[in-house]
Amino acid sequence: MSVPNMIEMASLLKIYVDYRLKEHSPLKLVLISAGVAYSAACLQNFLRDPELSVVERAKRYIFSWIRIIPLVKKKVEEERLKAKTLMEEDMNKCTKSLGVYYQLPKKGRSVDEVAKEASEYLELGDCDWKAGGLSGCVYNVDPEVTTLVTQVYGMSAWTNPLHPDVFPGIRKMEAEIVQMAIDMFHGGSDACGTMTSGGSESLLLAVKAYRDYARNVKGIRNPEILMPASGHAAFDKASQLYRMRLVRIPVDPKTHKADVKAMEKAINKNTCMLLASAPGFPHGVIDPVGEIAALGRKYDIPVHVDACLGGFVIAFMEEAGYPLPLFDFRVDGVTSISADTHKYGYAPKGSSIILYSHPKYRQQQFFVATEWPGGIYASPTLAGSRPGGLIAACWASMMYYGRNGYVEATKKITETHRFIERGLRQINGLRVMGHPEACCVAVDSVDFNIYRVSDAMAKKGWSLSPLQFPASIHLTVTYLHTREGVAERFIYDMRDTVAEIMKSPKAEAEGAAVIYGMAQSIPDRSMVSDIASVFLESIYNLKTDIVSNGYPK
Repeated sequence: MSVPNMIEMASLLKIYVDYRLKEHSPLKLVLISAGVAYSAACLQNFLRDPELSVVERAKRYIFSWIRIIPLVKKKVEEERLKAKTLMEEDMNKCTKSLGVYYQLPKKGRSVDEVAKEASEYLELGDCDWKAGGLSGCVYNVDPEVTTLVTQVYGMSAWTNPLHPDVFPGIRKMEAEIVQMAIDMFHGGSDACGTMTSGGSESLLLAVKAYRDYARNVKGIRNPEILMPASGHAAFDKASQLYRMRLVRIPVDPKTHKADVKAMEKAINKNTCMLLASAPGFPHGVIDPVGEIAALGRKYDIPVHVDACLGGFVIAFMEEAGYPLPLFDFRVDGVTSISADTHKYGYAPKGSSIILYSHPKYRQQQFFVATEWPGGIYASPTLAGSRPGGLIAACWASMMYYGRNGYVEATKKITETHRFIERGLRQINGLRVMGHPEACCVAVDSVDFNIYRVSDAMAKKGWSLSPLQFPASIHLTVTYLHTREGVAERFIYDMRDTVAEIMKSPKAEAEGAAVIYGMAQSIPDRSMVSDIASVFLESIYNLKTDIVSNGYPK
């Protein structure tokens, strides 16, 4: 169409619009236009929310309206108060007979007095966690290592790696820990990393690095995380903190590994990272790292391997006689790996490692403030000041065990893990989920409420981890389970417990089994979140029959 024709068409359109609108007042036209513009803007915001999908926002919107219905609101509040009372009572059951300090002591206490009372605090509780009854949580209690790390922590308690010029020894220790980890995971000459406070921070930093890389280098305005449904909840935390959309793809219902075909279909122009777990926390299976890395190469997307749970096991399994498919930097396309030193690295709680294949990714992890009146402020991780004592204690643990020590520990843990898996497969009424390769063994049941097993096992001194979607429980095998007789006792107690439950498989559940079963069935997940928040609030609640000073609030 020629320019004159286009001008003529525009003129005719103007005449037609003027004719149709001549009977309407200018104010009405202005209000209609403003209303349409406002509605369009609201719709755009609703459709383009950087964090939540349209479906998820629609569900939250609908449930929020349902919850303001007076009858529903009253019932929800009643249940919340009931849960609050129960959780506060449970949280304070072993401390209620002790005094509580609501204020600083008027006068400082002596060293002996403080040490004596601290010892009394630390002896509270009826869980004998040193006996190997826990799933995960405590990974080793070797008295010699405890003495060593306590001594080294004491030597470095006042150090702070924020000041490497003041504490060059701590700087050297951290750098050596990173280098030793790079060697463990077969990083190349460009590989680099940092220490962090734990697995969650390692994952938060990986997401930050890839978000900023996507924005600053690739020009992606709204980066998205793409991961299997079994990926760690720390990625949900990252999604909330960074206002990023998290896209979860399903896992294979039989193997419980990431569905790579579904992952490829979910990739879009905003995908800034892909995730593979090695192993995943729920089921102890390792995602197909090679296939996911191939997607990363194909679409030029960084790939993170979350080995926070079992990194210090799977890194040594080949040498221990249990080879695995490649999962580390030997896989072309893997750009970062996280591994917790405070789990199977046997360092005190509060340390982990995040590694990158190239400094271009780590650089995006760093924080730098150049306009602060207090000076140029830079920190490699989320924290500013960090406890140098934990770095020193981690370094001491790694130096104490050495490669041979970790290989030997891995061999014992893997043998125990396989023994427990075989034993559970032989129990009528239980199903082992997938084919666990390291650390965890998960079970479910089609015959009864599986949470009844965890409740019954708790009475026998075992604390198992409840899982959901589907309902299941798992045991994370630690070095404590390798002690003589512990794994055998676990299988015996599981067999005895399940046999008893199978006598009345349809009996109603009690205790925690009711709570977990109910939590899965509630479609409004904000209600589950509310109950979880009540639990977190109860941690900071103090109920006592004795007041040491001050007044209870």
